[in-house]
Amino acid sequence: MSASPSEAAPRRRLPVAVLGATGAVGQAFVRLLADHPWLELTAVAASEQSAGKRYGDAVRWREPVPLPEPAANLVLRPCAPPLDAAIVFSALDAEVAREVEPAFARAGALVVTNASAHRMDPLVPLLIAEVNAGHLSLLEAQRKERGWRGGIVANPNCSTAALVSALAPLHQAFGIERLFVSTMQAVSGAGYPGVASLDIIGNVIPYIAGEEEKVERETRKLLGALDGRAVVEAPITLSVHTNRVGVEDGHTESVSVGFARRVTPEEATRTLEEFRPCGVVATLPSTPERPVEVDPRPDRPQPARDRDRGRGMTVTVGRIRPCPLLDLRLTLMGHNRIRGAAGGAIQLGELLVAEGLAR
Repeated sequence: MSASPSEAAPRRRLPVAVLGATGAVGQAFVRLLADHPWLELTAVAASEQSAGKRYGDAVRWREPVPLPEPAANLVLRPCAPPLDAAIVFSALDAEVAREVEPAFARAGALVVTNASAHRMDPLVPLLIAEVNAGHLSLLEAQRKERGWRGGIVANPNCSTAALVSALAPLHQAFGIERLFVSTMQAVSGAGYPGVASLDIIGNVIPYIAGEEEKVERETRKLLGALDGRAVVEAPITLSVHTNRVGVEDGHTESVSVGFARRVTPEEATRTLEEFRPCGVVATLPSTPERPVEVDPRPDRPQPARDRDRGRGMTVTVGRIRPCPLLDLRLTLMGHNRIRGAAGGAIQLGELLVAEGLAR
């Protein structure tokens, strides 16, 4: 039986912290946590150079709403434990996260990371709540083997998050065997200040360091099956091409899919349209009613028009049609800083609360 929203909700708002709070993803965390019904932002942390400053004085605020006053008045702390927080959301660069995040886990914090440093660790759950929430049970084995009072849970790469959110219902129904993926990734995915304007205006950059490998590895882990204390990766062959384009927010991906059997566009469309979150995931504040929406118009999805569906948590799929090389081809688009970063990570924090792991 699914938990009701009242059963899943905590009795009080839980204190949470954001590491890397002045960066682009860190700012998205701060904005999304401002009026959160379950979580209260009580600590922000950044580089040693910013530590000790008032957040409102240190940050160059880039979000589309005014900086929330309670967050503006927080004093930035160094990225080191302890912080007074049940959950620590990490928007750190991978190299910094590699050392800092385990330190917080050892100190008893539950870290929800948006960095790539620990995603492929066999004991770290790599999660999209609507896709593989059951993999959260890896946290118990992680704590036991490493002797941590806390733990680390990982959010996937922003391109992977949109891709797998859209394809998971099809994989569950029909079994995906092969994928060809070509991405058109927004400049905000490179952080701030990101890509130089003279490099991206009127241009496409057909290389994002490490991105293709992340999409390939993470997709297999996310769509894999949990076998005891390990994830058996899905045996999917992927060919991934990643490109940076002059779009502010919203990653678009052109995908061809090969299944275990021939699948028609009508079958795929019906499967995606019927997909709904289930169990405790459906009760989480950040979970959209429809994680995937199909738009039948021939020129959709488009980042400027579709990225904010489901408050940025819904992935839009369109142009579902036969593929002469594989079985189907389609176009998908998701908000890279919300579904693919801060929003998806906050949803995982909510999952930790709903499952009684964060108190």
